[in-house]
Amino acid sequence: MPVSPDPGSASDDPHANAAATRDDRKKHPVTELLVTKRFRVVRVAEDCRDGSVRSREIVEHPGSVVIVPLLPNHQLCLIRNARKAVGTTLWELPAGTLDRDEPIIEAARRELEEETGYRAETLDEAPGLWMSPGILRERMHVFVARDLTPGPQALEPGETIDTHVVDWDDAVEMCLDGRIEDAKTVAAILRLEVQGRRPTADDRTPSADG
Repeated sequence: MPVSPDPGSASDDPHANAAATRDDRKKHPVTELLVTKRFRVVRVAEDCRDGSVRSREIVEHPGSVVIVPLLPNHQLCLIRNARKAVGTTLWELPAGTLDRDEPIIEAARRELEEETGYRAETLDEAPGLWMSPGILRERMHVFVARDLTPGPQALEPGETIDTHVVDWDDAVEMCLDGRIEDAKTVAAILRLEVQGRRPTADDRTPSADG
């Protein structure tokens, strides 16, 4: 099934952005090179400043969510995620692809519970990210999760994910010293740190019994 790019995420005016994309593709047809379950690769034409036209290959992705799960006592939940593409296990924030017909915030809520077991009473959206805009059209929507209730993970068969509760200051240091190499995780944690949106001693985590 062809995967459509996340509509309207390239600017503050989604309708204007979508219209500009349609106009450009009417002028220069798109060639579909590869279609997979999660993304497609297309070749598009790009107008250059000197008046020439060159081709460019783009990976079109439906978008994704990343969740920052804040816990009491200035802590957060990170995961250790085995990544086949890079051949190693990475420190990350929980995240997932927008591959279902559901509101983005509900995708964030679902991915958090599947990967960590935590259910969030409060989810606040933070500024989003473009993951690799030179070649990849993937908009990552960032959410801050608070008031978490612990529970069991619900991992997919191909996922190998362990959860780890770490101090916020340690997570920031891990971003700075290179132990955390995952770009979305570094960006989300350091942005919240600069904004002063770190977890506090008052962040509530109810017991599993409610």
